[in-house]
Amino acid sequence: MTGMLVGCSAKEDKPSSQVAVKVNKGEISVHQVNDLLSRSGNIPPDQVAKARSATVERLIDQELLLEQARSNKLDRNPNVMQMIEFSRREILARAYGEQVASGAARPAEAQISQFYDEHPELFAKRRVYSLQEINIQVAPDRLEEVRTHLQSAGNPQQLMTWFNEQKIPFTVNAGIKPAEQIPLEVLKNLAKLNPGQAGFVQTPTGGVLIFVVGAQEDPVDRVKAKPVIEGFLVNRARAESVKAEIKRLREAATINYVGDFAPPATESPATAEQGPVVPPNPKAESEDAPSVQSIIEKGTIKLK
Repeated sequence: MTGMLVGCSAKEDKPSSQVAVKVNKGEISVHQVNDLLSRSGNIPPDQVAKARSATVERLIDQELLLEQARSNKLDRNPNVMQMIEFSRREILARAYGEQVASGAARPAEAQISQFYDEHPELFAKRRVYSLQEINIQVAPDRLEEVRTHLQSAGNPQQLMTWFNEQKIPFTVNAGIKPAEQIPLEVLKNLAKLNPGQAGFVQTPTGGVLIFVVGAQEDPVDRVKAKPVIEGFLVNRARAESVKAEIKRLREAATINYVGDFAPPATESPATAEQGPVVPPNPKAESEDAPSVQSIIEKGTIKLK
């Protein structure tokens, strides 16, 4: 829906230098072409002309569809109007979140160095893991039983045999994962394990048994780690800025829940700070305009 909003601006007389294509009575501006082209990321110089041509053709198709939508009065359809309004709200909320996040301070050298020292599992003692994961679905009152059996089981196959006997549903995944692709809270415990050992992570539906099949040392020095850590800390600071602003706005606002829309008694209203500022709408999401929630979730480490 966001893409269709590009052509919704009022028609104005433009100098010919600003018009890329005229489609029937409509026009596609150079700005529209350049804006959509910029969303394609880094384009090799020898591919720019081809990419620009493809972008123009895409906008022509969009303009033709837009003309038909208006001709069929779809812009007056209540459902369409609601989606347009939703997109408008989301875009504005997203823009303010980006504005707040952009004011986050960059980390000092001491902060970068401290992060490196505090996380050897990501850098100085980084490993690439060969893992086998068994995701189980089990009631909370049986988790202790599973943990106990995990300690006594000789290998994953014996454990899966026991799951079948106990009629505990499970799925198995195996693969190679570098340290930075593992959630930090899991990695801290995984880094303490040797090949042949296993860990357990509780999930809302049961748990995940993680067997370390193998682990290869692949450390990252301070020089290589510095830009990675800096990017992580910047994103974390951006996330904290947005969360702090949401908290401030909530405390200053008058919020009255009506009827059944009040949060459960066991849930604190502050819990809403952890959720999206606006309802998720994958169709309206684009790489150049991340949602406020994606700003909050960007605190990830990527070494490769």
